[in-house]
Amino acid sequence: MRLGTVERLRRYPVKSLLGEELAAAEVDARGVDRDRARALLDLGTGRIASAKNPRRWAGLLGYTATVTATATTGDGVAITGPDGRHVDEAELSEALGRKVALVAERPPGATIERAVPDEVLAHGIEVEVEVTVNELGRAAPAGGFFDFAPLHLITTSTLAATGAEAERYRPNLVIRTEGEGYVENAWVGRELTIGPALRLRVVVPTPRCAVPTLRHGPLPRSTSALRGPAEHNRLVPLEGMPALPCAGVYAQVLAPGRIAVGDEVGLG
Repeated sequence: MRLGTVERLRRYPVKSLLGEELAAAEVDARGVDRDRARALLDLGTGRIASAKNPRRWAGLLGYTATVTATATTGDGVAITGPDGRHVDEAELSEALGRKVALVAERPPGATIERAVPDEVLAHGIEVEVEVTVNELGRAAPAGGFFDFAPLHLITTSTLAATGAEAERYRPNLVIRTEGEGYVENAWVGRELTIGPALRLRVVVPTPRCAVPTLRHGPLPRSTSALRGPAEHNRLVPLEGMPALPCAGVYAQVLAPGRIAVGDEVGLG
């Protein structure tokens, strides 16, 4: 059964920084090639820096990470600031007000802080709100800095329902679909095929946090990007969790493959 086509393909080489648009990519058990392969470690707390705690880390979304390759260093990343100038760890630390280090190895038991979404809607990000501490990558293979699973999908139907830009939700894949509302909710527990070889299992709806409301590069702040899912798509992602605002779905990779913009997406 045909569900739609791949409209956009994105990768985020450093967790919580802006990412890059791709025309095609290899996808394996660890997700899109070199997606979230690095992160900034807060040397003061030992936690991974994440804009999910916007009071401390909203400034991350002013920086862009892109994959680079040189004859001397091999694959790496370049980080540029709002003015397009390349920056290093020392400059990032000074701008963010906390000492950070760019790391490629996920520390055992690595955690992030996550502001409670309803607290953000009620009080904004200018005041201290309740945060929870969450372990990274509970449904992802070892390596990488994923919140939960290695792939995040969202549909154009959901984006139309929220009225928000895809960049605010930081998906790997934007799937062009027919129909209205949060159509990917019905994919949870199902297998998807994309392109000639890639097979996925959709595991849970994606809970939304404060991140969609924040400034993303040139995009201004927008509380509606979280308020829409909070009002119209509250789901229980996993047993034992409360109903949370959700938009998009997380997926695991069953069979690797190369995918490209325009590829068909179907039920496996």
